[in-house]
Amino acid sequence: MATIKCCVHLDSYDAKKLNSVLQFSDRGLIFAFTSVTNNSFSKLKQVRVSKLDTELSDVSQSNSFDRPVDLSDQNVVSRSPKLYGEFRKGKRSIWKRLDGMKNVAKDSKAMDNSTNEIKSEHEIGSSNLLYENDNTFYEKLSSNGPESSLHHCNFILEKLENSGRDDEALKFFKWMRINGKLKHNMNAYKLALRVLGRRQDWEEAERLIQQMQTESSCELTFHIFNTLIFSCYKRGLVTAGRKWFQMMLDKKVHPNVATFGMIMSLYQKGSVLDDAEFAFSQMRNFKIVCHSAYSAMITMYTRVGLYEKAEEIIEFLKEDKVVLNQENWLVVLNAYSQQGKLNEAEKVLKSMHSSGFSPHIVAYNTLITGYGKISKMESAERIFHELISSGLKPDESTYRTMIEGWGRVQNFKEAERYYNEMSSLNFKPNSSNLYTMINLQAKNEDESGAIRTIKDMMKIGCQFSSILSIVLQAYEKAERFEKVPSVITGTLYNHVLNNQTSCSILVMAYVKHGLIDDTIQVLRIKKWKDKVFEDSLYHLLICSCKELDYLENSIKIYTSMPKPEKPNLHITCSMIDIYTRLNNFQEAETLYTKLKSKGVSLDLIAFSIVVRMYIKSGSLNNACSVLEEMEKQKEIVPDIYLIRDMLRIYQRLGMVNKLADLYYKILKLGVIWDQEMYNCVINCCARALPIDELSRLFNEMIHNGFSPNTTTYNVILDVYGKSGLFKKVRQVFWMAKKQGTVDIISYNTVVSAYGKSQDLRNMASVARRMKFNGFSVSLEAYNSMLDAYGKAGEMEKFKNVLLRMKESNCGSDCYTYNIMINIYGEKGWIDEVGDVLMELKECGMSLDLCGYNSLIKAYGIAGMVEEAVDLVKEMRKNGVEPDRITYTNLVIALQKNDMVLEALKWSLWIKQMGI
Repeated sequence: MATIKCCVHLDSYDAKKLNSVLQFSDRGLIFAFTSVTNNSFSKLKQVRVSKLDTELSDVSQSNSFDRPVDLSDQNVVSRSPKLYGEFRKGKRSIWKRLDGMKNVAKDSKAMDNSTNEIKSEHEIGSSNLLYENDNTFYEKLSSNGPESSLHHCNFILEKLENSGRDDEALKFFKWMRINGKLKHNMNAYKLALRVLGRRQDWEEAERLIQQMQTESSCELTFHIFNTLIFSCYKRGLVTAGRKWFQMMLDKKVHPNVATFGMIMSLYQKGSVLDDAEFAFSQMRNFKIVCHSAYSAMITMYTRVGLYEKAEEIIEFLKEDKVVLNQENWLVVLNAYSQQGKLNEAEKVLKSMHSSGFSPHIVAYNTLITGYGKISKMESAERIFHELISSGLKPDESTYRTMIEGWGRVQNFKEAERYYNEMSSLNFKPNSSNLYTMINLQAKNEDESGAIRTIKDMMKIGCQFSSILSIVLQAYEKAERFEKVPSVITGTLYNHVLNNQTSCSILVMAYVKHGLIDDTIQVLRIKKWKDKVFEDSLYHLLICSCKELDYLENSIKIYTSMPKPEKPNLHITCSMIDIYTRLNNFQEAETLYTKLKSKGVSLDLIAFSIVVRMYIKSGSLNNACSVLEEMEKQKEIVPDIYLIRDMLRIYQRLGMVNKLADLYYKILKLGVIWDQEMYNCVINCCARALPIDELSRLFNEMIHNGFSPNTTTYNVILDVYGKSGLFKKVRQVFWMAKKQGTVDIISYNTVVSAYGKSQDLRNMASVARRMKFNGFSVSLEAYNSMLDAYGKAGEMEKFKNVLLRMKESNCGSDCYTYNIMINIYGEKGWIDEVGDVLMELKECGMSLDLCGYNSLIKAYGIAGMVEEAVDLVKEMRKNGVEPDRITYTNLVIALQKNDMVLEALKWSLWIKQMGI
């Protein structure tokens, strides 16, 4: 008889026969197929959790599924063949191996019966149907209809699922449902759920679980949920895995060891600590011992630095009387090592050896890493030699860890020794080792070593841009950046010249450290071509120099760059700003003129820069011309900064109409007003706006929570004072005083306001308070009082003010002398006027326009007409141009002294001159 291919599946055996074939121990799956396979699998020690593991009821004590050990530190984890090789052996499902067996035990009656049953059914509905088209397949299968056996249907469904024909498997599963083949058929549901898990069709899977209970009378067990959790575990789907685990608990289904092994591994991969804590507590509540679950919790806590929590799990290992496996020992050792408890870690290592575990490279590497982190390299050296004494050989990770440790304590000699030894053993350094070495070499003036390290970086495949950044950082940190040009050579330098990104990184670093000649050299011989990128790079370099206040370096870079026919707007504007900072207004204006001559349209930033250039140079009229050019470009809307510049320009030029127009334009633009904007508008527009609008704006500023500055308060005091609104003057003065912004100008303003309104009592009161509050009475205040008392005819008080001025050593200015000439002249006290003129001459001062006008008026009152006429000639001789008031005072003087004809001549001359 021909050899019969044996196809083993769960439905071929009852539970008793299955238990005779599979035996499970507390520490893993041990397959003892002695009665069936004649010890064919006696050499198989471990398998990972496969789809079978998730389905068998007797897997409750298994925890040897495939999962990598995570010790939270890349230097700790070693590719040990003992630790990792055994975890990864036997990945092929044992059932697929059985499926491929050629011989079976002849005395296995159950298997023979099952095989014969399948064989006979194949004769009815051959498995070749699986390879026919769907219509033929279902027609032939449905021809048997309900007569098709449950075993036959499950066999076909399993074949479809194993072959990856998911659509056909789900169609066939639907056919089984229609033909009543799902009643109590748990295996069919598991196969269907496996397909849905691969497809991540969780809604359909949930519907199927509901159908199992309501239609097929299947009892839910952990096999069903393990199937779905396993699909999530394989794909790292934390959210979906959490959902099925929670549903499992909600439906009162008890998880098994495999459940917790998979869900804890899934949570560890996803770093979902809260869910891991919940699952771990559930495991302990169910009195289940899953070694990998303990390891996962310790690893997760260690990874995030919750060392106390990790030690709690270690205590649970003792409390639950868990016999530690190798993975448990290693994660416990790592938990102590990571937090610097190296004494406890070494005790764990000794206990591990006492428990029968052979020395393990990962354990020693973990201790070396721990000592390295706390900079105890003598102890790390001791562990290194113990590793060798135990019969182990240091691996790549060992050397990497030692290099890092010596690098951390800045011991260049030892780090270099281990680095060279590692290279001689053909071990490859990692990127961290190379970073450590380049930093040590930069600090210890080993440029030749740095060049070798750069070559090693290239060998392990580091990107050129990363290598460049590491080298620049190392030499910057070592404060030896001037040596970088001697290190960036060969292949790396050629890459810089050909790659615009790396070229940008290097020249930006050169600019930062003042290596302008090297910057210009690189830019001159670069090989990449990209005009737009090149302009942007030059602009960035120029602006970087400007921000670092290396303005001369900006000019060097600008003069070295290629000059296109049409200048770059942004570069040119930046240079205008730089020349402005250097007060080189001629060069700045030349660049602006060049932009206009080449027809380059200015944008908002360009206009702002040019305007500020003219402001700083004092050419306010030119600034106005630029603003007029800007206004012609309707699409340009000035920003808040340019608006403030415009306000200041118009104020300084006394352009009241422009200020008013700009103010109402600001309101229409919807500009967001900040504190500086309110202050600027009030200060600049005080003379241009109606007092009601100015008052509204000031109140709005206060209401919006912005604080006026001292200048703003003084402007408002002056406006209110000149308008005679003294109640508001007192309110504003009180607000300013409360805010602590009152200065001597505030007092002067109020004194002047009261003086001009002839409120002498309040004027004197404010002057006294000024002195009482620690402010010396200023010359401005004295001048205001002199003017007020003189005009009020209070000559005694006028003289007292003059006396106080002399006693306080307060000097006089032109305004003081003008007031005295005016007051004495009004009184006709020409002798006193003469004294004032004598004192003025002794002080080395001369009359200004106002003084001449007052003196002409005084001479007219005193009948000294010839002297008054001579004053007009003297004014012109001294460079003071007479104004309308001058000639008006002269005509009045002539008329008062009965010189009507002469007065008429002057009047006609004034009219003809249009004065």
